[in-house]
Amino acid sequence: MSGPRWVIAGGGMVAGYAAKQLVELGLERGRLTILSSDSFPPYERPPLSKSFLAGKDTEEQIRINPEPFYREHGIDLRLECEITGLDARQKRLSLASGAPVEFESLILATGSVARTFDLPGAKLEGVQYLRSLGDARAIRGRIANAKRAVVVGGGFIGMETASVLAQKNVETTMVMPDDRIWKHFFSPELSASFEKYFEKHGVRFVKAVHVSEVKGTQSVEGVGLSNGGTLDCDLVIAGIGARPVTEFLQGSGVAVEKGVTVNEYLETDVPRILAAGDIANYPDVLFGKRRRVEHWDNAVQQGQHCARMLMGQRTPFRHVPYFFSDVFDLSYEFWGDTEGAEQVVHRGDLSGTSFSAWWLRGGVVVAAFVMNRPDEEREAAPQWIEGKQHASAAKLADPSLTISAAIEK
Repeated sequence: MSGPRWVIAGGGMVAGYAAKQLVELGLERGRLTILSSDSFPPYERPPLSKSFLAGKDTEEQIRINPEPFYREHGIDLRLECEITGLDARQKRLSLASGAPVEFESLILATGSVARTFDLPGAKLEGVQYLRSLGDARAIRGRIANAKRAVVVGGGFIGMETASVLAQKNVETTMVMPDDRIWKHFFSPELSASFEKYFEKHGVRFVKAVHVSEVKGTQSVEGVGLSNGGTLDCDLVIAGIGARPVTEFLQGSGVAVEKGVTVNEYLETDVPRILAAGDIANYPDVLFGKRRRVEHWDNAVQQGQHCARMLMGQRTPFRHVPYFFSDVFDLSYEFWGDTEGAEQVVHRGDLSGTSFSAWWLRGGVVVAAFVMNRPDEEREAAPQWIEGKQHASAAKLADPSLTISAAIEK
């Protein structure tokens, strides 16, 4: 093709799923270029802290598309390609090496990178972060010889990696600044249930403290804590958040505020430039607020949405926030947004492994957590949240009633 091209800046999940969707919609050969800073073709991120980290999946198994996919469909996939700047007016991307790349339409999808420690000893061998396939490979290599590990952070990355370590017979301690696990999402009851389950499987918790230093000479020997304590370890995995990769947009003309600012169509304020995935600060039309989401489902859905936009299907992005997780032998799902909820209703036995939680605001279901529950509950969760369904808290909590009995009209 000799005409203008479409470019995806970033080679993560948005790129993999956008490319797949474009092919399904009739992508013209030679029209799409993907510029990736990674060394690997687009791959699924969730397995990095789950099945791949545990050694159950191979690199080939976690790829979004088979290796020949890009060549067979005439997609120019460039790996280890660092983008250094964007000239939105001239529609040109600058690269660290090689000639600039011009485009007709652009999807910004550079994702995020792990936040790193800024404290003494942070550069010691054995301090690891988990964001990329390369990170997961490095951690997987160290697990084989690790005896004691400290996982820093009480969110889903910390929970998932701690689960894998414990199952690999590594003595594991989770250190977190909050007074309970995943305080941002879980109700106190959910936190207590998961903490009990983790402790049953050998994971220890040290709460309401920060890591103040990493101890050792050449490699990790322990960590110092803000309360004066010390934990011996030979491996530190930090799950302390991520930051969007937007530095290359400075002076580009694209608005950046807590991510790349887009409208309800995922369009930036520059024509023919969209943004998706971890970097997109978008207006959630269901909840009436702006949000930036760093989860698998968001990247998939927004990548597919941007592909449809390039093919002329211009519709607002409307989606219930969603994520899932696997820890030990437990799998759970979460939908919605708990912010502003006035009530949390639990169903099932929280001392067991089958229960759900429902967050209500003004009697309307705004979020739901479901683990090993009837399909009716899984199906109701996103439907009720999107439909702003009113529900009876008393009936939701009644184990003798099905979930549909809680609907209020």
